[in-house]
Amino acid sequence: MLTREYIMKFIQKQKTVFIGSVDEEGFPNMKAMFTPRKMEGNCFYFSTNTSSMRSQQFMKNPKACIYFYNRGRFKYEGIMLTGTMEVLQDNDIKQEIWCTGDTMYYKQGVTDPDYCVLKFTARKGRYYSALKSENFYMEDSGRVSEERA
Repeated sequence: MLTREYIMKFIQKQKTVFIGSVDEEGFPNMKAMFTPRKMEGNCFYFSTNTSSMRSQQFMKNPKACIYFYNRGRFKYEGIMLTGTMEVLQDNDIKQEIWCTGDTMYYKQGVTDPDYCVLKFTARKGRYYSALKSENFYMEDSGRVSEERA
């Protein structure tokens, strides 16, 4: 059975994540990004531009998904999480996930108004491996379950 520990270890090994948003016409939009800067419980934190199309979409419609995958030589694995995305401007979280090299993107540093944090909160997911898929829920208790508690 799929465990939360396995999911988190799998996610930590990946270098890229795909983030899905919904545009103003209701169509899905996908973007590749660096993996989360912070993971805590069911929450995943990313840095991005406040002015980006994706941030603007999440401000209007918080429904989101994130997808991690590993394409090995003989085995493909993927984990999709669905939930909601918040656009945060809180200085504490911005400071917490700030990295030295970020000044390349945000010239004014951590206080740059174009720097924000995306906070994704997972509700459920789908795991794929070896031609099989499995649905699961990310419980607030830290468990992963096949059924809603």
